[in-house]
Amino acid sequence: MELLIGTQGWEYGAWVGPFYPRGTKPGEMLGVYGRAFPTVEVVSTAYGLPSDPAVAGWRRDTPPAFEFALRLPQVITHERRLTDADKLVRRFVDRVSPLEDRLGPILIQMSPAFKAGGGNQTVLEKFLGELPSGFRWAVEFRDPGWTTPAVSDLLRRRNVATVLADGRWIRREQMMELAIEPTADFAYVRWLGAGKRLVDFSYVQLEREREIETWADTVRTLASRVGKMYGYFSNHFQGHAPQSARALQRLLGQEAVSPDALREQAELF
Repeated sequence: MELLIGTQGWEYGAWVGPFYPRGTKPGEMLGVYGRAFPTVEVVSTAYGLPSDPAVAGWRRDTPPAFEFALRLPQVITHERRLTDADKLVRRFVDRVSPLEDRLGPILIQMSPAFKAGGGNQTVLEKFLGELPSGFRWAVEFRDPGWTTPAVSDLLRRRNVATVLADGRWIRREQMMELAIEPTADFAYVRWLGAGKRLVDFSYVQLEREREIETWADTVRTLASRVGKMYGYFSNHFQGHAPQSARALQRLLGQEAVSPDALREQAELF
């Protein structure tokens, strides 16, 4: 079982000093990040198709075992709500395929307005049936009505992971119950926070150590049921995502690379 823990995004100026060595330029951040974490969730792909040079740069600037989780563009998930989106999906996967072995799961993150009723389950089933093969797909629902055995069975037939999200839309306890019976041979967890929007991402502002400890137990449960788990912290979970990610790494017995170690490494480059 591989446990890949990282953050949602890496290009935060507020991380320079607390996480990145002082003087780190935006174009250098990903390379430094890749020395601390084995994976990252790319936020920008939710808002538009990445350019070819950007995709090439992601691969160039990260170590061989590094993996990117990419959010499917919101024009597919939020605007079209999975309808008439086949060409857009294929255009997206064609654009990001040059990542090759660096390409991790693709996140289908739905809006809370995408409710479980009104024929949307049929829409979802059709959409999943048309997804290109050869990729890891994960879907995040933000309406509790989707957490049913029938929906889990549908995802399981397609080997699509149910995203376990710690946020304000579905109760944490309900998310953790879904971890007992994964719907794919990999797992995807997102720690988003309870809705408090923070503006300073340079330090931890919310005490959530107990929640992280509880999630560590859930991750261990997943470890016996899937081959690989991806997990990503938002800055809004506690205020400073790298520290949250390192806290979970330590609880799971993984080496957590400290900012001091990154500074020492920076002196060698």
